[in-house]
Amino acid sequence: MAKAKADTLATGPVEKIKWLDDVADHDYAAAEAYLSLKLDSEAAHAAVKRLRKAPLTVRRANDILRAAGLTAAPLDDPGVMKDLIKVIEGTHLSPVLVVSAEAGADIADGYHRVSLVYRIDAYGEIPLKIG
Repeated sequence: MAKAKADTLATGPVEKIKWLDDVADHDYAAAEAYLSLKLDSEAAHAAVKRLRKAPLTVRRANDILRAAGLTAAPLDDPGVMKDLIKVIEGTHLSPVLVVSAEAGADIADGYHRVSLVYRIDAYGEIPLKIG
């Protein structure tokens, strides 16, 4: 009998995750705080301004992680577990914020949400804004 991988969740499809229709306001502030660690404050503010104006779109979890050069956090990561509990409770998750540049992309806010979806279904679709 085959064993399930310890870092994947086999309880149901990613389609059961409920998403907000738009990004929560506090996520823009979190994105700016994160980006201010990588960019000067003016550039971080400009990036978030672009994200606020960007339309909502959809991308696969594996593609978001690849573009950002990241590996998904494991299911037992505290941030991933926090989002998993929200999903189990039926709470809607906020779409992800991704900043794109010539050198690639960066998840400005939502890394744990992307990781959760990836661990459920690597090809699961995630609503996001790209700026």
